[in-house]
Amino acid sequence: MSRLGNLGARLYQGEVGYDFVGKRKIWYGVSILITITAILGLAVQGLNMGIEFKGGAVFTTPKTDVSVSQAQEVAEDASGHDAIVQELGTGGLRIQVSELDTQQADRVQEKLAEEFKLDSTKINAELVGPSWGEQIANKAWTGLGVFMILVVIYLAIAFEWRMAVAALVALIHDITITVGVYALVGFEVTPGTVIGLLTILGYSLYDTVVVFDSLKEGSKDITKQTRWTYSEVANRSINSTLVRSINTTVVALLPVAGLLFIGGGVLGAGMLNDISLSLFVGLAAGAYSSIFIATPLVADLKEREPQMKALRKRVLAKRAAAAAKGESAQDQEDVSDRAYDEAPGDAAPAVVGPRGSGRGRGRPSSRRR
Repeated sequence: MSRLGNLGARLYQGEVGYDFVGKRKIWYGVSILITITAILGLAVQGLNMGIEFKGGAVFTTPKTDVSVSQAQEVAEDASGHDAIVQELGTGGLRIQVSELDTQQADRVQEKLAEEFKLDSTKINAELVGPSWGEQIANKAWTGLGVFMILVVIYLAIAFEWRMAVAALVALIHDITITVGVYALVGFEVTPGTVIGLLTILGYSLYDTVVVFDSLKEGSKDITKQTRWTYSEVANRSINSTLVRSINTTVVALLPVAGLLFIGGGVLGAGMLNDISLSLFVGLAAGAYSSIFIATPLVADLKEREPQMKALRKRVLAKRAAAAAKGESAQDQEDVSDRAYDEAPGDAAPAVVGPRGSGRGRGRPSSRRR
């Protein structure tokens, strides 16, 4: 077995682990700081909306020897507006100028033809109205709202309302950070960006639901034992699915990183940046929130219940009594394991979450009938 596989097995069995839930205030603080930075970037710098949302014209030229910088200068001088120029695979240029009407677009087309020494009919001009982008944005907001409502309803039914609330908070956290990064980086927001944002919604919830499923199974009959509090079971659930979350996130990020850094950065295919940046940031934020935000938040909400408060008191009281007798934590687990072994049939005490590596580990499930 590889080192990563061995680590995953040890995490699942509870032999090793990191106290994610216990240090949740640190992760909450980090998330709040990142979110505030994203909101400030969005408020101060704003989003660089593409031509589809602002309206304008797109000019496409045949193969030419004119450089991108020269074409940009000519287009800006002719239009009086900022221009975005991209080199096409055919050797031609795609020149995008926002906020142009029909007459202004005709003048820019003639000026480009004159400077490029081309027939104006060979330069394709396409006008884009802002209403089309507004329709896309409105439909995207509608789809986002419907998606969130359905997610909350499903999670509340499949798990419980606290997990639904935590998943919703994590989802808003991921979207806010992604939009804020777009504002800070200054990438153009296009319909591809909207598609990317809607795509990351599912990815953002995937790891969260995996941890929630493990937590649901591990916390079954939790009040019938006095070994772990709910927060400790939640922490064990995170650790038991940690390697899986890391593997799925890395595998998903690698091709997206290729699109973003190689396709968009090295090869200059700027249109790939629209969707790849939102996917890259969203996937990374989703993996973070499922581990550091969603599950610790569920633990916080559950620990407010009277039953969980009473359970915590019983667990801490038992540990204090054991400490007074000089027993170690491992001694307590061994006693609990012996009680399990000696209990007949249904009288066996409840076992919550993945078992550790102490005495009695690895016994067959047929013992509990």
